[in-house]
Amino acid sequence: MIHSTAIIDPNATIAPGVKIGAFCVIEGNVSIGAGSVLDSHVVIEGNVTIGENNRFFSFVSIAAPQDKKYAGEATTVIIGNNNTFRENVTINRGTVQDIGKTVVGDNNWVMAGVHIAHDCIIGNHCIFANAAALAGHVIVHDWAILGGYTLVHQFCQIGEHSFCGMGSVINQDVPNFVVVSGNLAGPRGINLEGLKRRGFDKTQLTLVKKAYRILYRTGNRLEQALHELELLNDEKNTLDSLIHFLKNSDRGIVR
Repeated sequence: MIHSTAIIDPNATIAPGVKIGAFCVIEGNVSIGAGSVLDSHVVIEGNVTIGENNRFFSFVSIAAPQDKKYAGEATTVIIGNNNTFRENVTINRGTVQDIGKTVVGDNNWVMAGVHIAHDCIIGNHCIFANAAALAGHVIVHDWAILGGYTLVHQFCQIGEHSFCGMGSVINQDVPNFVVVSGNLAGPRGINLEGLKRRGFDKTQLTLVKKAYRILYRTGNRLEQALHELELLNDEKNTLDSLIHFLKNSDRGIVR
């Protein structure tokens, strides 16, 4: 169903069964997959690909990047399946100075007032509480949670299964499994409850706790911590993604 007041570019591709509410505006080369719902006053412009079963509440805006260098290049936003975007979420397209696209994966829950800037990459099953904001070029890995009013500096990475407490100000990478909070954010422990909910067994949880102690409780430099992590007996490869994350951290990790 498409409301009579909606304005839709003839170049847009709208799958059968998509619901578009009152006063929505869809401009440009936009594709919206089956089962998606746009409430009233949603604005989408530019080159945007949206998968299936996404829900956009009122006043969501997908638009050009907030970057003075942007000169109208045909950059994109790519959104996967089964995501929810609550009221007043803003998502910016990519820039040619980076990868040229902003990507949101599958099954993400994005609450009111969240901002996802240009060239950000969001994985799957992430949660962004109200008014969390990502500067440009941020990568958020699967199952990460950002508390309300969390602010993330450009080029930072937020690791898998990490948790950023309410009001965190993040200017370095947050490793997998770690809870951070504060201004500036510092490590507070591991995301134990989240890992339990996602099926991590006792052996894996013990290993994650050991990894946290090696990173944060021994006074190790990162190089030495990595060496000790690689020596741990890890039959289920629980720490593989953490080790990879640490080896590829350009900004350094939250300490």
